[in-house]
Amino acid sequence: MKKIVFLFVMALMATSLRAQVQTQKVSESEVEAVATTKAENYAEIKFDTLRHDFGKFSKDDPVVECAFTFTNVGTAPLIIHTAMASCGCTVPTFTKTPVKPGEKGVISVTYDGTGKFPGHFQKTVSVRSNAVSQLVRLTIEGTME
Repeated sequence: MKKIVFLFVMALMATSLRAQVQTQKVSESEVEAVATTKAENYAEIKFDTLRHDFGKFSKDDPVVECAFTFTNVGTAPLIIHTAMASCGCTVPTFTKTPVKPGEKGVISVTYDGTGKFPGHFQKTVSVRSNAVSQLVRLTIEGTME
């Protein structure tokens, strides 16, 4: 009796598995249309520079700011999702609206050295977007004296 129940359960599982594994046939023209659409509509971010050096600045005026300018060199609107700094002393702000193809946007980065030890620092800002290169890292550095 156990063997019959076991065989019945196995047959039921095999039947349901076969029903789930049905393959869907797609014509070659449909595949080409999707590939062409994806290849023609993409966003791509290109920064003028990925690094900014503040040089030497005084601990009496410890707040410094720079701007990273970028261009959407793709064919679809570019949307920046996040710009996240490696620590709390660095605050990025970025263009929140979609950047159309060929247009420019700005990511401003402020470093606040208030209460920090003087000396050299290096911080990164990770930028995530809908671009082909989804993650770009920007670097700021300087020496607070």
